Amino acid sequence: MASVETKSWSSPDGSMTPDKTHAATINFGGVTLTKANMQPGWKWSECIKPHVGTESCQAGHVGVLIQGQIHVVSDDGSEVTVKAGDAYCLAPGHDAWVVGEEPAVGVEFSMDNKDFGPWTHGDD
Repeated sequence: MASVETKSWSSPDGSMTPDKTHAATINFGGVTLTKANMQPGWKWSECIKPHVGTESCQAGHVGVLIQGQIHVVSDDGSEVTVKAGDAYCLAPGHDAWVVGEEPAVGVEFSMDNKDFGPWTHGDD
């Protein structure tokens, strides 16, 4: 990899478009950035669950929300509303949905197909 490298979201390395969602990925070696644009009415359990088949989202997420709001309910019952400008760390096992009529846009980070969440590092 070059000492300085840039890429554009207008020509990402990959993209997916499930219902009410556009997700684009950019790769820098083993580091992946994913920009997810979720439209009003998007809900994980309605738009993504049919494609993955799990009861709740089993992916961990570390990122920043740059537009809109998302409400998250974890399998353990804890809830949080993530707002534009908030950084977030969500453990596997949750549902989420866009709040209001503004799209929610977030950028998430992962490395070698693993997220940076504390649940991946044990208790040390």
